[in-house]
Amino acid sequence: MSSARRSPMSFVVWGLVLLLVVLHQDNWFWDNGTLVFGFMPVALLYHACISIGAGITWFLATRFAWPEYLADDDLAHAEAARGTQGGTDNQRGTVA
Repeated sequence: MSSARRSPMSFVVWGLVLLLVVLHQDNWFWDNGTLVFGFMPVALLYHACISIGAGITWFLATRFAWPEYLADDDLAHAEAARGTQGGTDNQRGTVA
């Protein structure tokens, strides 16, 4: 296990993931024929909200809980592919 300290936000992200797993098990809306906004079954709206919540959770995970060593590796590979390790030769940003 890594000796790097985890951000407190990473625990929030894991909590949100567990909450989404629990909330996704929605046996209570399947027999409900109520239409929301006059056209959408309540079970479909519920799953749409779960999907939006999952998207927000994934954004938070990539922003606050992503391992830094993976981000550093990706940056190093991108720079090597572009050949920008030497920096720029002027203020316009062209590669040396």
